[in-house]
Amino acid sequence: MTAQRGEQQAGDGTIGKAVAVLDLVAGFERPVRFNELRSHSDYPKATLYRLLQTLTNQGLLALDPERQTYAPGLRLMRLAHAAWQQSSLAPVARPHLARLAARAQETVHLAQLDAGQVLYVDKRVPSRPIEMFSQAGKVGPAHCTGVGKAMLAFLEPEALDRAIALQSFYRFTPQTITDPDAFRAELAEIRSRGYAFDREEHEPGIICVAMPILSARGRVIGALSVTSVTTRRSLEDLEAMAPLLREAADRISKDTEAWRFPDEGRARQEEEKNV
Repeated sequence: MTAQRGEQQAGDGTIGKAVAVLDLVAGFERPVRFNELRSHSDYPKATLYRLLQTLTNQGLLALDPERQTYAPGLRLMRLAHAAWQQSSLAPVARPHLARLAARAQETVHLAQLDAGQVLYVDKRVPSRPIEMFSQAGKVGPAHCTGVGKAMLAFLEPEALDRAIALQSFYRFTPQTITDPDAFRAELAEIRSRGYAFDREEHEPGIICVAMPILSARGRVIGALSVTSVTTRRSLEDLEAMAPLLREAADRISKDTEAWRFPDEGRARQEEEKNV
């Protein structure tokens, strides 16, 4: 929950500090008191208090006057919803996720990369839900999740180097890959095979097969996964669903072309300027 440590870029100034405080409040996933924030913050007491006041005045945080707790504000929620509508794959992918979940009869995830980590943007749960870490809006590690590895495997070399440098390589289970060289070897296998596995690397008993979603230019724009538990499915069972995943990923990719996925649209505009 020490979100600002190591994440604020030099020169970001007050805006960078305010964003770090927003991250810190959101990281608690519950209303949080000032003293709790202070114990997890690098900022002086006066600076933290001033930033919280400003964010509250702007509606980005909400202060409960009775409990004296801070939580994300309604204005922040409106901004988040707008970002979800304009920059997330979720609106475009929604019908394809529903169809995939119905056909696979297992939990389906949709994710994108965010600063080298996995941002879950949608989730479809069939009639047999399973308890797991991933929820829409949560950020998870890329080095030990199927969707994370599927996306990293198809990054360009420079982008991959940056993403790997951002990995903690924390060991969540005995199966977690914690050595960068071994991880690069795993990514090479994924790129050759076309899809990734989570072999209980993030959570015990949770396995998945994951497929990258690539633009027409081969750029990584997201990933899909079908997830189950070892008491119900084997990796071989999930691998048999790879064609369903590929079909869904291809359909989402085609729909983003019509939707003009933001980064892709900018790339095209730059090309048109240079013609």
